[in-house]
Amino acid sequence: MADKKKWYIVDGYRPSPTPDPHANYRGHESIMILNTNDVDAHVRISVYFEDKDPVENIPYVVPAKRVRCFTTDDKEALCGLELGIGEQYSMEFDCDVDIIVQYGRLDVQQPNMAYMALIAHNI
Repeated sequence: MADKKKWYIVDGYRPSPTPDPHANYRGHESIMILNTNDVDAHVRISVYFEDKDPVENIPYVVPAKRVRCFTTDDKEALCGLELGIGEQYSMEFDCDVDIIVQYGRLDVQQPNMAYMALIAHNI
């Protein structure tokens, strides 16, 4: 009997088994986009805010059969958009082919850091 669903792990990164004594952990948010298609994925990212107009249709390309990742402080990936620390926002990803979008956050505001990852909602 064939499987009815496919499952993917988008945020793969194998860490060292021992702590790096020189590590300087940096809190961040990251977006991972997986394109399993035979063609490039042309993504349009729109960012919505609580108290200001949205920034819509930021272009982003994920090559065929590749994963591309960026942190939300990467103004180059977001075509100059700067998301402020503590600023509430939401993102929409519109693409010409099927993709998988995952979000991750490393919160280092307390000694026992927390990492959260989730798959974006798909409609």
